[in-house]
Amino acid sequence: MKRFYRINQYVRAPQVRVVDEKGEQLGVISLDEALFKARQRHLDLVEVAEKANPPVCKIIDFKKFKYQEDKKEQAGKKKSKQQEVKEFRLTPFIAQNDFEIRIKRAMETLTTGDKVKLTVKFVGRQITRKEFGENLLKKAIEKLREVSKVESPPKWQGKLLSLVLKPNK
Repeated sequence: MKRFYRINQYVRAPQVRVVDEKGEQLGVISLDEALFKARQRHLDLVEVAEKANPPVCKIIDFKKFKYQEDKKEQAGKKKSKQQEVKEFRLTPFIAQNDFEIRIKRAMETLTTGDKVKLTVKFVGRQITRKEFGENLLKKAIEKLREVSKVESPPKWQGKLLSLVLKPNK
């Protein structure tokens, strides 16, 4: 999120608390005096906390400060990788080999840190044999137990039976 900073003559408060480039407090001084000190050092007066009373301003090089802020923001975005939910569709009468392949792919997805949604789709008269789908999901949970936990138990949504697995940390 981009943030707007008031710098130099755009700072509005008559009195400001000033911190220099080394992080030392210079105290509460008038805006004119703070601007004078910043210009003496060939730096900018940047308002970093406008809601404080009086507002806090730093005497720093604004371009360098902005670069550091952007770097922090980028590092924060890297750390908070968004988890995706990958869906794997099954049928209640799936062949054993097809089931094994889907489980293998689900395991790979879970090890990369994403969530997995296993969905059993019932077509036509298959809905009369709901226990096959429930048993299939139980078998899938057993096979994926060492790499995942059940986030939401199997639930029905029309002709679909689905559950969500999240990776173990």
